[in-house]
Amino acid sequence: MFERPASGNRAVLVQLDFGEGATAERVSEAALLVGSAGAEVVATVVARRRAPDPALFAGRGKVAEIASLIRSVDADIVIFNHELAPGQQRNLERELQCRVVDRNTLILDIFALRAKSHEGKLQVELAQLEHLSTRLVRGWTHLERQKGGIGLRGPGEKQLETDRRLLGQRVKQLRSRLKTHEKQRKVRRRARERREVASVSLVGYTNAGKSTLFNAITKAGSYAADQLFATLDTTSRRVYLGEAGHVVMSDTVGFIRDLPHQLVAAFHATLEETASADLLIHVVDSASEDRDAQIAAVNGVLEEIGAGEIPQLLVWNKIDLTHAEPGVE
Repeated sequence: MFERPASGNRAVLVQLDFGEGATAERVSEAALLVGSAGAEVVATVVARRRAPDPALFAGRGKVAEIASLIRSVDADIVIFNHELAPGQQRNLERELQCRVVDRNTLILDIFALRAKSHEGKLQVELAQLEHLSTRLVRGWTHLERQKGGIGLRGPGEKQLETDRRLLGQRVKQLRSRLKTHEKQRKVRRRARERREVASVSLVGYTNAGKSTLFNAITKAGSYAADQLFATLDTTSRRVYLGEAGHVVMSDTVGFIRDLPHQLVAAFHATLEETASADLLIHVVDSASEDRDAQIAAVNGVLEEIGAGEIPQLLVWNKIDLTHAEPGVE
């Protein structure tokens, strides 16, 4: 049985093309995700395949190639920019004798790093535990919190049956605490509705510039950085718009393609702020070559949370990085 190491962040990034296209953009985004998680991409493997291999996802020949690459670049983690089934992940670790992390685990890991508020931390932990519940196997690390690197932040695994019981208890506890936060949000929302104050929510792909725009409008001073998922916690401010009166504007977590369903479920209460808004300001990174796919990914998540029918104002941000002229249509 492969024993997962307690640390190490020299990563081999694996991207398979199953015919979806935009492979270069997907690799670039994955590299940013890896960097956001505190690791370094020391080698990248890109390959075409008709369909995932049921056992190894990449197929035996490609896995042998990855194993050789791991040794040559002295890597200690392999990151697949795809969702792996628990069995595939275990098989890959056995074949590669190296820690293997999939895209969902990577994104959850970044959320664990970025969460600042009490509610945000509870939501991330719930998402991690839901993800972990399908991956409890003997020989992996342990349930205590670890800080050893990607895939080891937050909950780990140990003592299979005991952990299943403890995990279930903790999930129940987290859901109960988040219910309290959800009730508080509903009280605040009803108070706004009684005052007939319109609500505006900023949405967009991660790193599109929502928080920067939010700060420019509200002077809130919210944290903004040129990195993926810089903002996790919803921030709301009352804004005066002249003759239109006051509105409550909210800055929300950024979306990304293939956002883990565990995160959407865990952040349900936070995302309800978006689903109950009167207007969505959809911020788009106009300098991104992948902007059309990013717009589609955001709209997909909005549909998932019940916000697909809310009117949108599309804002093309970072226009200074393009050849286009600023303007209003």
